[in-house]
Amino acid sequence: MGNSRAYPVFRTSDAVEAWTQALRLKALLEECDDEVILMAEVLTVEDTRRMAAVLPDARFDYVDPPMDPVTHDYADFDLTITAAEDSELEPELPLEVLHYVQPGIVEERFVRAVGKGMASIGWGGRWPDDAEAERPGVAGYDGVEVVFNGDDVSLSQPADHHTVFVHVDKWGDLPRARKLAAHLDSTVLGDAQIGW
Repeated sequence: MGNSRAYPVFRTSDAVEAWTQALRLKALLEECDDEVILMAEVLTVEDTRRMAAVLPDARFDYVDPPMDPVTHDYADFDLTITAAEDSELEPELPLEVLHYVQPGIVEERFVRAVGKGMASIGWGGRWPDDAEAERPGVAGYDGVEVVFNGDDVSLSQPADHHTVFVHVDKWGDLPRARKLAAHLDSTVLGDAQIGW
């Protein structure tokens, strides 16, 4: 099946502005999935507690899980964040979380809980057919993603700004990406990246 291609179309140092612009693009989707993808890396005790308050049912995991030297099994993070003392939580950091939620429930609180670690909100769906695009919209590939404190959709390159991406089909669709960027009074800000 392959992966989508994600084009960066907006950057800002203001997390709320990035989220607001991503919502403007999300509104253009002809179809929108019934789940939102939330991902975050938490680097401090304060960030961890804020994110756990927003996502109380989410499972947090080690970014780099420790390995048992005898069994070579990776350890699971098993502390209850709300009950753990700061002194217990601090040596376990950084942690990461991947969680799916219904749209419109926690996204705004999630944005406000993001700390210095990379994070993202992704809305999958399908772009409407457009005569100026190279291809029709494709469910499973299309969507919008805002990456906080980062420059790439793989969450591997931290940055001091936030980036909004549009996802299109696996062959890319630069004309569609340009048109979506223009909706934000912006342009395509870089090459296509491998998306979801």
